[in-house]
Amino acid sequence: MKIGILKETQKGEKRVSISPGIANKLIDKGFELIVEKDAGAYSSYKNSDYIEAGARLEERGVVFKDSQMLIKINPFNEEDLKLVNKDQVLISHLYHKSKPELIQKIAAKGASAFSMDAIPRISRAQDMDVLSSQSNLAGYKSVILGAYEMKKIFPLMMTAAGTIKPARVLIYGVGVAGLQAIATAKRLGAMVKATDIRLETKEQVESLGAKFIMVEGANGESESGYAKEASEDYIQRQKEAVNKSLYKADLVITTAGIPGKKSPILITEEQVLNMKNGAVIIDLAAAQGGNCEISMLNKTVTRNGVKVIGTSIAPESVSTNASELYAKNMYNFIKHLTEKTNLKWDLEEQITDETLIVHKGVIRK
Repeated sequence: MKIGILKETQKGEKRVSISPGIANKLIDKGFELIVEKDAGAYSSYKNSDYIEAGARLEERGVVFKDSQMLIKINPFNEEDLKLVNKDQVLISHLYHKSKPELIQKIAAKGASAFSMDAIPRISRAQDMDVLSSQSNLAGYKSVILGAYEMKKIFPLMMTAAGTIKPARVLIYGVGVAGLQAIATAKRLGAMVKATDIRLETKEQVESLGAKFIMVEGANGESESGYAKEASEDYIQRQKEAVNKSLYKADLVITTAGIPGKKSPILITEEQVLNMKNGAVIIDLAAAQGGNCEISMLNKTVTRNGVKVIGTSIAPESVSTNASELYAKNMYNFIKHLTEKTNLKWDLEEQITDETLIVHKGVIRK
């Protein structure tokens, strides 16, 4: 099978879906790799690295034309789909529940498409879970970004001129990104609080030395292990429970998302206006609408002295590590889908079933 590795074109994206090391492992398995020129440039991978790994370097159009399987990170866009042919297999994030028009266009091409954001949260799929591997880096980087944007330092500091109080950090959402954000902020010396709809995360938060903000009636874990959509009543009670900490916070990091759906609004514009002057919000859920009502993807919005930074690809600034992890996830996923170098199309197997959104022009999900 010929696998095409495409250069990411989304604004701000610096990752690549397959690193040279993983390209070499796939070639050893019998796959032929065709890599778009400069695909790994922003992740510090040179074209020569891919050539040395055994891959073939080509222009974008040739990669589309000659490949049976096409791999990228971000969803295939309009320009990509113009080059897609019947029976090709596409693998990327698709966000199929919130982008039905994209799925329809892929189906119209007669192609098949697997969505990496639909990997089920089960133990045997952990080594394919790109959301977790990338979120871990996003959680770390969100704190570093917040520290850069803040006008205060994180730790308690005693000097001859006086004592500097530690910064207050509030984390919404205690998944992989949230837990890493808590750990990183604590290591930097901040006072950290966190909240989540899933009560079982309380122990995880406290194990990292942070304080968990209880919300009465919280019990929001879905069968898949992800947080489920909260009721309007819960959202109101969460606001009341969290507001005191929110209004005192120097840095707020929001990470809450519902797979395939619009991100829940956790911080309204009214709440932003009541926050302290100089506070910073890092909204990691901005790509799916944002957890803050005024967030805008890849933009900074300022209201009443509060800076709101909407982002979704925080791993972009640690793109070498992010690409390495993503590539390992992808390698395990490709191994799972194939026997020798041929796709198995085992539609009754859970991982295949849940990630295969379009099969030979037919929409399945």
